[in-house]
Amino acid sequence: MANQLKTVLFLGILTGLFLAIGHLVAGKQGMIIAFVVAMVMNFFSYFFSDKIALAMYGAREIPYEEAPWLHQMVEDLARRAGIPKPKIYLAPIHVPNAFATGRDPEHAAVAVTSGILQILNKDELRGVLAHELGHIKNRDILISSIAATIGGAISMLANMAYYTSFLGGRDENNGNLITNIIGALILFIVAPLAATLIQMAISRSREFLADEAGAKISGCPLCLANALRKLEEMAQNPNLQEVASQEVNPGTAHMMIINPLRADTIMKLFSTHPPTEERIRRLEELARKMNYGYNFA
Repeated sequence: MANQLKTVLFLGILTGLFLAIGHLVAGKQGMIIAFVVAMVMNFFSYFFSDKIALAMYGAREIPYEEAPWLHQMVEDLARRAGIPKPKIYLAPIHVPNAFATGRDPEHAAVAVTSGILQILNKDELRGVLAHELGHIKNRDILISSIAATIGGAISMLANMAYYTSFLGGRDENNGNLITNIIGALILFIVAPLAATLIQMAISRSREFLADEAGAKISGCPLCLANALRKLEEMAQNPNLQEVASQEVNPGTAHMMIINPLRADTIMKLFSTHPPTEERIRRLEELARKMNYGYNFA
């Protein structure tokens, strides 16, 4: 419930920021134009981002005959989650990871990499797949699209303020040109930065929610915790970091269960994933509270 409330709060703050900046920069008309343009851009992203992401990694759909155990696992998890069984794809890359995509539960897919199939046992893989089905069940693609639409509109308004300030000249009500440019420059930097930080906070909250949902769907919080621990250890491996920098597109890293790309201290502010240690701690606490670890009944 706390993470759900955080998402609502962050979306509210993002909307409020958009309305305030829009009114300040371009009035009601400019605000509406920026929002419509951002909405159109993200409309296409919402409907086609799944195909783009899968194609980006050369992922192919896995037929039932090739891996019946995997299909049976996903089918069982989908039944427990109360959603249709998503399509299953294999991304032929060495980085161990997984992600879900699709605009809603009826048009969803889960993708696993060749690397993750090599390092996780079936219980751990089940936990990871349950996490991805948690994203689908919670409609996180829709929520991230809403956040991206508002964030994109804020960036457009900031750009409008920046470039129009050079054309405004001197105005009795708004001060001199230098003041206008300085104000627009601050807005140009601060507004998109604030919007990005809020979007990242929303993404981190959704990861916690997907962890909790996945633990309940699979009936095994510790399976997911163990998988996250393994995946984080692999992500810290210098050799694999080099591979990840070559195989993983930074634009899709936020979709994966563990961010495979390492960041320095400053860039961690923009991380789309919460610290793995905290995710593991919460899963272990959930296992203790519900008094289960391995319960597939």
